[in-house]
Amino acid sequence: MSAEISESIRFLYESEIGLGAWSWGDRMVWNYGKGYTDADIEDGFKISLENHVNFVDTAEVYGNGRSERLLGQFLKRTKTPVIVATKFFPMPWRWTKATVVRALRHSLERLGLEGVDLYQIHFPSPLVPIENYAEGLASVHKLGLARAVGVSNYDKNQMQRAYTVLAKYDIPLASNQVEFHLLNRSAEKSGLLARCQELGIRLIAYSPLAMGLLTGKYSSENPPPGVRSGKYGSILKDLQPLIRLMTDIGKDNGSKTTSQVALNWCICKGTLPIPGAKTVRQAEMNAGAVGWRLSEEQVRALDVASDRFTK
Repeated sequence: MSAEISESIRFLYESEIGLGAWSWGDRMVWNYGKGYTDADIEDGFKISLENHVNFVDTAEVYGNGRSERLLGQFLKRTKTPVIVATKFFPMPWRWTKATVVRALRHSLERLGLEGVDLYQIHFPSPLVPIENYAEGLASVHKLGLARAVGVSNYDKNQMQRAYTVLAKYDIPLASNQVEFHLLNRSAEKSGLLARCQELGIRLIAYSPLAMGLLTGKYSSENPPPGVRSGKYGSILKDLQPLIRLMTDIGKDNGSKTTSQVALNWCICKGTLPIPGAKTVRQAEMNAGAVGWRLSEEQVRALDVASDRFTK
């Protein structure tokens, strides 16, 4: 663990895997309400906690607030400690640090909490300077509304600017949440991951299963539904060699699934993957990705096989 890591954000390094709540209420990408219910989501949430997956990441924009409200309901019905992270959506009319504070207060109302463990800027705004929102993060931290603060979808330069603002207040930049998986290794190849590790910033990997493609259940003949097909449809025909390698590696590690291999690869890279779970089965699968490690040789083999898909 890096010597730069502050004790105040060490909780982020104590989790090997988390739970992403993007699908909790999202109809456009995840077809919320079709094929899974709120009860299914809560059952998956409970199984995650039973398997010591207690870091949950949501956002005010997921399901137009429904994800936060569902999580708030679930929290009331469990005695298990949960680490809660949510995110600020940089709407064009939100341009001052005060808007960050107000947005978090609204998120806390939906969550039924007095504060969150991690509050993040969802992505950089093309209209608002990085420093404005970083000042907002400093404000919510100083007010005790967020135990730690982070960013999401920031490149190296943007992340450094946020880090510099927070450093003026002796507040660590806890995290940078970016898309990272075997089909998108840009965070690794651009040097962003290495920079995070140098600065003691936890890289949180969202969509670590490439929106389901790395589960092995999709092919050219059976593409994923909706917008996911448009995003990944062009590579489905070339994906099978990688899936076969993941299957073989899974067998060599005690019959692990391709999904578990993909998640463990993220862990081996030093990231915190946050796969979604809408059902008990998905939650159990996610939990099975920890407690073991791919060998260095297996990680290298996956790197080589995935190079054709990544930047």
